[in-house]
Amino acid sequence: MRKIFRNIHLWLSIPFGVLITLICFSGAALVFEKEVMELCHRDLYFVKKVEAAPLPMDQLMTKVAATLPDSISVTGVNISSDPERAYQVTLSKPRRASMYVDQYTGEVTGKYERAPFFNVMFRMHRWMLDSMKPDGGIFWGKIIVGTSTLMFVFVLISGVVIWWPRTRRALKNSLKIAASKGWRRFWYDLHVAGGMYTLVFLLAMSLTGLTWSFQWYRTGFYKVFGVEMQPGMGHGNTATNATSQGGRQDSKPEGREGRPEGRGGHRYSPYAKWEQVYEQLAQSNLGYKQITVSDGSASVTNNHFGNTRGADRYKFNPRSGEITETTLYKDLENTGKIRGWIYSIHVGSWGGMLTRILAFIAALIGASLPLTGYYLWIRKKMKRKPVC
Repeated sequence: MRKIFRNIHLWLSIPFGVLITLICFSGAALVFEKEVMELCHRDLYFVKKVEAAPLPMDQLMTKVAATLPDSISVTGVNISSDPERAYQVTLSKPRRASMYVDQYTGEVTGKYERAPFFNVMFRMHRWMLDSMKPDGGIFWGKIIVGTSTLMFVFVLISGVVIWWPRTRRALKNSLKIAASKGWRRFWYDLHVAGGMYTLVFLLAMSLTGLTWSFQWYRTGFYKVFGVEMQPGMGHGNTATNATSQGGRQDSKPEGREGRPEGRGGHRYSPYAKWEQVYEQLAQSNLGYKQITVSDGSASVTNNHFGNTRGADRYKFNPRSGEITETTLYKDLENTGKIRGWIYSIHVGSWGGMLTRILAFIAALIGASLPLTGYYLWIRKKMKRKPVC
């Protein structure tokens, strides 16, 4: 039996090993993208000085709208519970566009742009640097990443079968990494022990990651958790974008100059009602992490254990500010929670900073496993080579 699994492990690792390394390394690079960006561009994400109170929402949003072309409008605002963080204002286009504004001075600090390094890492992780096809044709990069990830699952499982010790003492020894017994022993220990230590994390990240690659897998994965796929439930870029930005990308509450016309040609500002809704939600959710308000809808993100994208959602009358509908996260069925759970487990954020650090380490070790495997395999082949 072990011989069969050894062959599976070897002949899947050889063709897919390099791809697995690239997927794991790029995934590790993305774990702390937000922290790295905030460290390098603090003046964009944080205000210069915290004042007694922020400027009125109407004034802030009007300042942002005045800097935009006529074809682009403000669609929402994300407000953090941290008073040092600048307001993030989402825009109607292009996709995932947003700007940051100092809520105490009204200064627009800049536009969000993904750094070139992280953009390459993201495209590597999702599509192996391929691009989405505008005509909806076959997306080869997505298929390659999905197939490699699926093979990685079999490689991990077969590796456990091959190296699982028969005794407790042998198990204890197999979890040690010897650094003083030569390079070959070091790489062998890193390959075996590293795979054992990171097995659970790597399997969790692989099994959840496959839901982005294959529709058939996503449907089956959801069924395992008792969720039936509904039209539009896929979590591709559009769905991910809506959640990550926290605002609506399809609404356009403003006309030119950011002030839509009301009845009789009179102009009104929806932003005053945004502020009214925000203040009401902030008072009723004292431990909130972020509040997002757009035209007619709002959400409150709390520190939900497990699902870091879980949020309470509200609808309100844009003219009166009256909240007309409330949907609490705790009352949602699994259908409304599973996408957030999948994402949180995949990126390791489900348990806070500790699990993110562990996910980062696991991804780096996952990237090293094919390389150490190649080294051990080549060394073994060279030893068997007859000397002339």
